[in-house]
Amino acid sequence: MSTIRCGIAAAAMAAALSLGMASVASAACVNKGGQGTNSTEDGAKFQAWEAVLQATDWGSWAQFMAGGQKIGTAPGYKVSKVRFKCGKGGLGSECKAFATLCK
Repeated sequence: MSTIRCGIAAAAMAAALSLGMASVASAACVNKGGQGTNSTEDGAKFQAWEAVLQATDWGSWAQFMAGGQKIGTAPGYKVSKVRFKCGKGGLGSECKAFATLCK
């Protein structure tokens, strides 16, 4: 890899880290997305929401699975801006879930 490419990659990584730390420090909120597929749209939404929780906090995901929580909730988090985009695909239905989760 050339010196110029290494410099650009290092600068990009530093910028990404500083942006990530700024968002965590400012409000302890994260925007997450996940994708799921299933034979039904409800199943695909469930899978997509699981992916959001797994990308956020494995402990919250485990509590969600054990506690019979509703889609769009996350134990230990205030959840907002929940939205799903679903269509045909995957195993029949495919959904993408998006949400903001705050500690």
